[in-house]
Amino acid sequence: MMEEPKKTNCRNLKLLLLLLFCFIHFHISASSLSSTTSSPSFPSGALPTKSGYLTVNRTTNSAIFYTFYEAQNSSSSLSQTPLLIWLQGGPGCSSMIGNFFELGPWRVSSNKNKNKSEHHVVLEQNPGPWNRIFGVLFLDNPIGTGFSIASTPEEIPRDQFSVAKHLFTAITSFIELDPVFKSRPIYITGESYAGKYVPAIGYYILNENTQLKVSQRVNLAGVAIGDGLTDPVTQVVTHAANAYFIGLINERQKNQLEKVQLEAVKLTQTGNWSAATDARNRILDLLENMTGLATLYDYTKKVGYRTDLVTEFLQNTEVKNALGAKESIIFEECSDVVGDALNEDVMKSVKYMVEFLVSKSKVLLYQGQYDLRDGVVQVEAWVKTMKWNGIGKFLNAERNIWKVDGELAGYVQKWESLTNVVVLGAGHILPADQAVHSQAMIEDWVLERGLFSNLQEKKLSPKSSF
Repeated sequence: MMEEPKKTNCRNLKLLLLLLFCFIHFHISASSLSSTTSSPSFPSGALPTKSGYLTVNRTTNSAIFYTFYEAQNSSSSLSQTPLLIWLQGGPGCSSMIGNFFELGPWRVSSNKNKNKSEHHVVLEQNPGPWNRIFGVLFLDNPIGTGFSIASTPEEIPRDQFSVAKHLFTAITSFIELDPVFKSRPIYITGESYAGKYVPAIGYYILNENTQLKVSQRVNLAGVAIGDGLTDPVTQVVTHAANAYFIGLINERQKNQLEKVQLEAVKLTQTGNWSAATDARNRILDLLENMTGLATLYDYTKKVGYRTDLVTEFLQNTEVKNALGAKESIIFEECSDVVGDALNEDVMKSVKYMVEFLVSKSKVLLYQGQYDLRDGVVQVEAWVKTMKWNGIGKFLNAERNIWKVDGELAGYVQKWESLTNVVVLGAGHILPADQAVHSQAMIEDWVLERGLFSNLQEKKLSPKSSF
């Protein structure tokens, strides 16, 4: 009778070792975490459908961190429900900003006590999440950004080809997690410096698809760029005139800015990439000092965007564990190490990639009305120089008044596969400023409804000719 406890203990020990092995194997493979647990900081309803790591280099174990939220109310079968992939800018800023500050189902908020002497960060439901009828995948890109893992600083990408190569590995790995992902139409989206990432991965996918079997291809349906830096040498010369005609600087200041802008152009044209990046930074610093604005990302704001709340939230150990993030990583909103790695990439153009994409799929460009960095004027400047057989008709197409639920939301200009949207009342971090309108925009563009339908391409301005 005394032997039974020993047998039980032996079985328990074996079970414990088996569980330990599975736990270690899970963290080494780092494929995904289906979130089923919650914490006081992270209510169960706010947990992603899946989250974890997608390995991009099995030799070094460098990996991209992700969070995925399935569609809340898809009107089609899951296998046909569009999948949006979100990339943050920077370079080196975490897509968890997009997740918890902009377009994810839950947003961070500061909850002050009665005496307003201290606060704690809480999650509140987003009134306009992008996963209402689509799945949304947030990727911390490149490696070294946010919760992503770079085994060494040297492995962090230094150009858009390397960025795209890692992203392609991560995206294909994610698709393999569930057979239902394989047939879903994929849309790559992002903002700011993702004005480079988005075209780069879209371009890479379409080229890779030509060399792959049909069953192995990524089902890319389109790309969307918000307030993007895409053709820097064209965009950098617009800042002085833009600020001047808004009334933020006078003519003497305008002339001063234009001199630095010309310097940035010359450095870019000679391929002095690091110095060209520095010149662009001087332009933006000078503009901020001249105007006294709280932020160039939105010239109407009295204080900057409170993205620091995301950092505070994600440095919480309970939150890290709930997301399946590596606990030892101290979350940073933007990584200086990644920014330094891509310093020489900043002034390089990817316009040719957009030209390729617009001829092979569909492209959405959108900007917030109040953005002084990569806003309406900056984007229009480079779009006018595109080499695409539809660009003439696009430039002559009607700029339609766009309303959401009867409220003026902005303006839509479309011809065939290219659509541009100006969103009123928004700055650089557009979905944070206009949640419901940005949701309507992305849904109508993907589903080709209303002003975003192909019927709109028949409407040209009276000045145009065929």
